[in-house]
Amino acid sequence: MRTVDVDMKVKLIHGFSNKTRMQILDCIKEQEKTVSQIIDEIKGNQSNISQHLACLKGCGIIVGRNEGKYIYYSLRNQHIRDLLTMFDVVLEDVESDVACCDRHID
Repeated sequence: MRTVDVDMKVKLIHGFSNKTRMQILDCIKEQEKTVSQIIDEIKGNQSNISQHLACLKGCGIIVGRNEGKYIYYSLRNQHIRDLLTMFDVVLEDVESDVACCDRHID
């Protein structure tokens, strides 16, 4: 495996470092969805959700598929799905520490 630049890692991790983006990822983890479906599920507004989708797409975390007048968003690949699952597994181990962490970003 090649060595990855730390700045690139930070850019990738930034895609996961926002509550709305994580809600979007959880929303599309098992099934692709349109912007309207995502908005309805996470109770966001269209402008905000669209900005976060652009960030996730720009980071290579999600992809969009055009079908008629709709764009269906999904996770880029199984590796991203596995990473989201791994976040959940790791969080189970460190949840009490994370809950006490006062250096988080909302």
